[in-house]
Amino acid sequence: MLYYLFNYLNELNFPGAGVFQYISFRAGMAAFLSLLITITFGKNLINFLRRKQVGESIRDLGLEGQLQKKGTPTMGGLIIIAAILIPTLLFAKLDNVYVVLLIIATCWLGLIGFLDDYIKVFRKNKEGLAGRFKIVGQVGLGLIVGLTLYFNDFVVVREVDNAASLTTSEVQDFQQETGPTTNKVHYKDKKTTITTVPFVKNNELDYSKILPEALREYTWVLYVLVVILIITAVSNGANITDGIDGLAAGTSGIIGLALAILAYLSGRIDFSNYLNIMYIPNLAEVVIFCTAFVGACLGFLWYNAYPAQVFMGDTGSLTLGGVIAVLALAVRKELLIPVLCGIFLVENLSVIIQVSYFKYTKKKYGEGRRIFLMSPLHHHYQKKNIHEAKIVTRFWICGILLAILTLATLKLR
Repeated sequence: MLYYLFNYLNELNFPGAGVFQYISFRAGMAAFLSLLITITFGKNLINFLRRKQVGESIRDLGLEGQLQKKGTPTMGGLIIIAAILIPTLLFAKLDNVYVVLLIIATCWLGLIGFLDDYIKVFRKNKEGLAGRFKIVGQVGLGLIVGLTLYFNDFVVVREVDNAASLTTSEVQDFQQETGPTTNKVHYKDKKTTITTVPFVKNNELDYSKILPEALREYTWVLYVLVVILIITAVSNGANITDGIDGLAAGTSGIIGLALAILAYLSGRIDFSNYLNIMYIPNLAEVVIFCTAFVGACLGFLWYNAYPAQVFMGDTGSLTLGGVIAVLALAVRKELLIPVLCGIFLVENLSVIIQVSYFKYTKKKYGEGRRIFLMSPLHHHYQKKNIHEAKIVTRFWICGILLAILTLATLKLR
């Protein structure tokens, strides 16, 4: 909203109004405001949740310090959602298709998570929202995101040809989008389903090429199914990771920062040309959302770091995972998710492996056996008497290493 106000003031030659044309300035302001919202209003939310007796019910799993967390306010994801949406609405261009999709994803999954937490806390049903309804919600969002990214005319890749020059009007459009630059290039927008394949020299994969030529008119079906799978997997992965103080918020913040860098590079024609990666018009605007996302995660850690004063609940964890998935799809880096979201992946796999092995051994030997002391993986380390603060810090370090490796794929081919 403020972008349009200052754009109008800039047309009136109001001093300093032109700074809002720069994505870097608006991204910095979004991060600052997001941090300010979470830190300033987080305490008020915690006190409100305590008055309403919105406390976490804890099952006794035999973990050290676990029962002391009983009654800690949950549904803290509400402050994360507010800290993402308010700066985005203020500083981003609201006619940008990627920004609109991310706002929808935040509200959509936030509502699903809120319903789950509401049933657990106020209806005293420990199971929360039935799993099939969560899946239906995630599939619904996947359909919206997949169909929009496939059919929307503004979702394109711009092919660059350095041999030609931009016209005057093209230069003005380009500079308004990405800021001043000395590089002058010619481009052509292309509607395509290409995505990035990591560690490969010619690192682009077109989903349509996967199908036989006779079925390529149904590429949209394949693409939408991939989108649904990614959104469901990543949002559930973040949900599983949210098990000890600060783990999900810190890990998500690291992932969000890496995606902000990828979005900025892919959304600038000069950087994308230099790095030989696809240039995606209008994508740079997503950086404002990303920095608000990172600010919300870091600000939430003010109260969620050990010992946690509030838990995000499914309201926060489902939202964080789903938003990360949509961001990766928008940047066309979804095939990098196993690397970038490696923490979510191993947490998910630890549960799948544990359950599968237990069922297999129970059927074969009549007694279920386990590979891990407990799943998800962070509980395995708790069972080994490692303090949860140390577990979280080590997971963060692993997350940073994975983020660096993800960014390195821009050159490692």
